Amino acid sequence: MFSALTRLSLVSRILIAIILGALVAFAYPQAATYVSLLGDLFIKALKSVAPILVFVLVLASIANFNVSHGAKNLKPIMSLYVIGMLLAAFSAVFASIMFPSTLVLAIDPATHLQAPEHVADIMKNLLLSFISNPVTALSEANFIGILAWAVGLGIALRHSSESTKLVINDISDAVNHIIRVVIQFAPIGIFGLVVVTFADSGLETLKNYIQLIAVLVGTMLFVALIINPILVAIVMRQNPYPLVLTCLKESGITAFFTRSSAANIPVNIELAKRLGVNETISAVSIPLGAAINMAGAAVTITILTLAAVNTLDMQVSLTTMLILSVLAVITACGSSGVAGGSLLLIPVACSLFAIPTDIAMQVVAIGMVISVIQDSAETALNSSTDVLFTAAVELAKK
Repeated sequence: MFSALTRLSLVSRILIAIILGALVAFAYPQAATYVSLLGDLFIKALKSVAPILVFVLVLASIANFNVSHGAKNLKPIMSLYVIGMLLAAFSAVFASIMFPSTLVLAIDPATHLQAPEHVADIMKNLLLSFISNPVTALSEANFIGILAWAVGLGIALRHSSESTKLVINDISDAVNHIIRVVIQFAPIGIFGLVVVTFADSGLETLKNYIQLIAVLVGTMLFVALIINPILVAIVMRQNPYPLVLTCLKESGITAFFTRSSAANIPVNIELAKRLGVNETISAVSIPLGAAINMAGAAVTITILTLAAVNTLDMQVSLTTMLILSVLAVITACGSSGVAGGSLLLIPVACSLFAIPTDIAMQVVAIGMVISVIQDSAETALNSSTDVLFTAAVELAKK
């Protein structure tokens, strides 16, 4: 039985864990006392690995960033990537305002958090976090400081020797390997979390998760069917939907089931070739998009962070939410290539509101529970947008 389970995909194992957890919670609620350790260990593992993950991945991606080949032709595609991610994050903010979601979190009743009231306070906190000592930032999980040091060192190391960059890549691969190991234990951790959550809150939890999934997927559909077509129409000056629907059908559906933008690169390159895109451009823009074009991740980070803010009853201004959008876009570009990688960057966004790491990691764990649908939809949006924007810019020239 164990051998058969290990051969199943991660999605299938998470589904089984959720079903078993719900059955155990309703049939034997007292079991929550015994299995709560499983969820605690999983959250602790995420909390331990997240700071070093953010640091190494962002450092490696910037140090090895190179678009020297056809840089002039890539500029409009890169611009679309950035604009598309920003508009996706803004859409997530307005979706969260219109359909506010809450989460079921284990919070000390005495906990009272207050979001910064003014933009000046936000900028002050950001600047103070930026100049934090790197060792302190890692030890205290100060994700803003971690991000600042990763970007700074990444820019400095862009001019380092190839052997140094090779070492950085090896370290990045090693950290990714650890993340994959941790995520492989996700079904066990999620089983413990589901038992405890359902035993404590019952069907109310399921209601919250259904609404959260609806907001996430609805926002991603809005980006795919409204925002992206508008951008493509501006570039091509013609009806964008034939191209949009082709990319969603031939790239998005494949990415939905593979749940990996990297694994979908050959599909996108082949599609771009059939659409008449210059192979020299698509060979660079599509792999680059798989690494940094993360509109779906920006949506996920923004909505889950604001759901945590709502749960903690923190009053946040629209200006602060828009600042969160920009931060979500920046962090989304450093998403890990593993399934659910964007979820591990939620603590970076939560740090903008001074939300403790313990609570942020609970949000990550909830994201793992709904990742069966969320991560598939996110990857479909990310990957189909890579080939869509590349094709739009290239076909507009013709």
